[in-house]
Amino acid sequence: MRDATAVPPPIAMLAELTHRCPLSCPYCSNPIELSARQKELNTETWIDVFRQAADMGVLQVHISGGEPASRRDLVDLVKGARDAGLYVNLITSGVGLTDKRLIELDKAGVDHIQLSVQGTTAGMADWIGGYDGGFKRKMLVAEKIAEIGFPLTLNAVMHRHNLNDLPATINLAIRLGARRLEVACVQFQGWALKNRAMLQPTRDQVDMAKQMVKQARKEHLGVLVIDFVPPDYYSDFPKACMGGWGSTGLNITPDGRVLPCHAAETIPSLSFQTVADARLADIWYHGAAFSAYRGTDWMPELCQTCERRDLDFGGCRCQAMAIAGNASATDPVCRKSPHRNLVDALLLQEVQPMGEGEFEYRKFQEQG
Repeated sequence: MRDATAVPPPIAMLAELTHRCPLSCPYCSNPIELSARQKELNTETWIDVFRQAADMGVLQVHISGGEPASRRDLVDLVKGARDAGLYVNLITSGVGLTDKRLIELDKAGVDHIQLSVQGTTAGMADWIGGYDGGFKRKMLVAEKIAEIGFPLTLNAVMHRHNLNDLPATINLAIRLGARRLEVACVQFQGWALKNRAMLQPTRDQVDMAKQMVKQARKEHLGVLVIDFVPPDYYSDFPKACMGGWGSTGLNITPDGRVLPCHAAETIPSLSFQTVADARLADIWYHGAAFSAYRGTDWMPELCQTCERRDLDFGGCRCQAMAIAGNASATDPVCRKSPHRNLVDALLLQEVQPMGEGEFEYRKFQEQG
């Protein structure tokens, strides 16, 4: 384990203001147990968290949810983050953002907007999002975003049912004036695990998408940056999840728990401090959850001696937990992993034929 003094400060922070959301996406990556409105951090606490983050070296904050527009104090929170000196990226579905509010967010200091889309037509997008009229609302919001002049990233969550629409998705990004398109294939954590069989694309779809992205990057060079997040299960080696556990960023949940990554709560052996328990810097440098898989000492022998050790940093701990039942195991997507057979079996057994099955939609319900 590296000494805490050798740990660099985090670069970015994901601020999950709320789990409330008007959409019901079947691939939602938020935890199964959502935070209730009554337990959400108040305005003053969030602003203090932003100040602490800036003081410890965080450069940018990704304001997200759920749907952050569900917070009535969103404009005040954005202003608080900017006053702290943070670059503010607003991650939103667009639903709930009026023209008036977008103008207020511009004045408050939003630097960039990341708008999610579930499809390129109302039929597809509203079916996936479980919200009639959602696509129309998104397009109106996108027009206002362009009018105000916000830099825009289009976040296209892709899966079995819309990956074939990738060319139309690229064209939509260009038409909306996006500077960046994130083609993000569903990662199976949280609620998405309930719909894995419906969402998992085929290998042919993934291979096709890789070629399309490669060609589109050439065609739209200088106009549109395209990031591609392929499905983990078809990879030979794991991705460098979070750039290495506890090395680049931290997440704050709506009720103030501080996490090394978005899905870390799926690891039952870990406990997480809250912003009420300790200062962010103490949690980052000395918290047990952040130290658990930081560095390389935790790795099994297979990973310790692998030439990719410092490339993928052991892969995803939450994926190891979800598939192998052990967060300390070699990431099961790795071809060298003794658990790779579990991934291959899932691909054989769980890919749902097109046109069969139904989604289990995510519905936010207020809890006590």
